[in-house]
Amino acid sequence: MPDAADPEILFRTPLKGRGAVTNQTGRFERERRERVIGAWPGDNPFQGSAGDWDKEARPKTEVSVDASRTVIARNQSPDVPFDRSINPYRGCEHGCIYCFARPTHAYLGYSPGLDFETRLLAKPDAAGLLDAALRKPGYRPEVMALGTNTDPYQPIEKERGITREILQVLSEFGHPLSIVTKSALVTRDIDILAPMAARGLASVAISITTLDRDLARIMEPRAATPSRRLDAVHALRSEGVPVHMLAAPIIPAINDGEIEALVEASAEAGARGMGHILLRLPLEIKELFLEWLEEHFPDRAERVYSLIRQTRDGALYRAEWGERMRGTGPYAALIHRRFEVAKKRLGLASKFPPLRTDRFRVPPRKGDQLSLL
Repeated sequence: MPDAADPEILFRTPLKGRGAVTNQTGRFERERRERVIGAWPGDNPFQGSAGDWDKEARPKTEVSVDASRTVIARNQSPDVPFDRSINPYRGCEHGCIYCFARPTHAYLGYSPGLDFETRLLAKPDAAGLLDAALRKPGYRPEVMALGTNTDPYQPIEKERGITREILQVLSEFGHPLSIVTKSALVTRDIDILAPMAARGLASVAISITTLDRDLARIMEPRAATPSRRLDAVHALRSEGVPVHMLAAPIIPAINDGEIEALVEASAEAGARGMGHILLRLPLEIKELFLEWLEEHFPDRAERVYSLIRQTRDGALYRAEWGERMRGTGPYAALIHRRFEVAKKRLGLASKFPPLRTDRFRVPPRKGDQLSLL
C-alpha cells in the first residue's frame, strides 16, 4: 500500500472541497506550466510541517472585481431557447468538473482547472449596467437568462447579493427572466420571484445530477445537496413559481443508472417539467474530466471512455449544433428514450412555459418628470 506521506501521492490526491485535480495551463498561454517535485532543497512544496502542506494544498477562494462595462451577453445558438443572458460572476465555486464554462477562464489568463473554482470575478455594477441597458431607445425585451455560464447563486452570492440586485431591476422593468441554478439559495429571492411569476415573468430550473449525496460531493463539491435542491423545488412551486428540473449532465456509467429515480423525485417535489443534457467535453474540460475520472473512478474509467465515444461518433466530443447537447448513436438514443418514457408516465413536460414580454415598461428614474399621458 502506498505511503500516504509520499509527496507524489499527496500531489495527486484530489483536494477536499474542490473539483479539479490540477491547475492546467489555459490554451492561450505560450508556455505550459506544470508543478514538478524535484530533489533539490526547496523544490518540494510539501516539505515542512503539516500546516505548511495544508496551506499549499488547499487554495482559498479569491474574489476580484470584474470591470466590464456591459452586462448583457448575446448569443445566436440554435441549441438554447434564449438570445441574451447575464452572468453576475466569472468562475464558479461549486467546482463541477464537467462545467462547460471552465474554458472561459482561459480568456482571463487563468487555468480552467483549480483557478476556475478558486479565482472568481464578481460584477458589483451589474444592476446599474442592466438598468442603463434596458433604458436604451429601441431595446426589445425577450427572456433574460441567468445561470447560463456560471451559477448566479454560487456561495459568494450569499454575501455579495449581485443576483438579487439584478432581479430587482428586472422586476421593476417587468422584464421576463429564467434562472438555472443548483443552489437552494434561490429560495431567498422568492419575495421577488413569486410576484414576477404571478405576472408571467419568471421561471426557475434546478439542476440535479444524482440523488446520492456522496456522489454529488464528488461531482459538485460545493453545491447544495440533492435533498436541498428538491426542497427548493417544493418551496418555489408552493409560492407559484414555475419550476423545471434539469438533469445535467448525464455521464455514462456514472449517473445514468439514476434516470428514472431523478424523474420520479422531481415529480414528487413539484416540478412541472424536466430536461437533460449529455456530458460535454469541449476544449480543456476533456483533460480535466479524464484526470478527475481516473482519480475518483479508476475501476470504471475505461468503460466511461468507451460509452462517451459511443455517443460522440467515436470521439470524446463533437460540437455540431443539434448534437452537442444530446449526442448520437444507440446509447444516446436510449438515454433520451428513458427520460421521455419516465416523464410521460409522471406527467412532466419537456419544455419551459412561455413567459410574457408585453409587460415591459421603462420605470421613471428618481426625479424624472412624470408624463401627463
